[in-house]
Amino acid sequence: MEKTPVISFSHADILGGDNIVIYGLDLQVFPGDMVYIVGKVGSGKTSIIRTITAENPLAGGSGSVCGYDLGSIRKKDIPYLRRKLGVVFQDFQLLMGRTVEDNLSFVLKATGWKDGKEMSRRIEEVLEAVGMETKAHKMPHQLSGGEQQRIAIARALLNEPEVILADEPTGNLDEDTAEGILQLLKKINGEKNTAVVMVTHNRSICTRYPGRVFETADESCKEIA
Repeated sequence: MEKTPVISFSHADILGGDNIVIYGLDLQVFPGDMVYIVGKVGSGKTSIIRTITAENPLAGGSGSVCGYDLGSIRKKDIPYLRRKLGVVFQDFQLLMGRTVEDNLSFVLKATGWKDGKEMSRRIEEVLEAVGMETKAHKMPHQLSGGEQQRIAIARALLNEPEVILADEPTGNLDEDTAEGILQLLKKINGEKNTAVVMVTHNRSICTRYPGRVFETADESCKEIA
């Protein structure tokens, strides 16, 4: 039986601001894939992520993500698409005035959860999955950079996403801490069959944690490994 891609672009033109930064993108991501997007700063890597989340409109060609057609998606359906995606940023983007638990419950409430017991159970599950089960009542500033990124990954897992999008997730971390984050993402990828799409400028990651590699250059993005 043929697998259905969770992300599919065909001859897609990708916007960065008001300009097309990548022409003719052909990219398919399947459940369980580990996909890297590498390339120089400003070459369109993050613009691809923003197109996947429907933050940037598709400029041409076709694209679908988790069953939603990016060319015709209605504004009111974008939050439902985003529930199927877990996004991890370089700068963590935690709410600094709230505890870890409140950061996670904020996301659950925003995505339609209402039962307090169910929310507490899910928060416990995701914190345990990232090895942060004892940190629920900490404030983000009380955590190291690596711990904050683990909380950000826990947040990304809350709605059991089909895809994790990681935009330079180790960019602000020291080498040892970064390694732990990469191992965690690889574990989630392997155990949950969750597709991971990672933007990185660090090509050695692609060697240590093998996956499919796409390179952005000269207004295009091609699979190179």
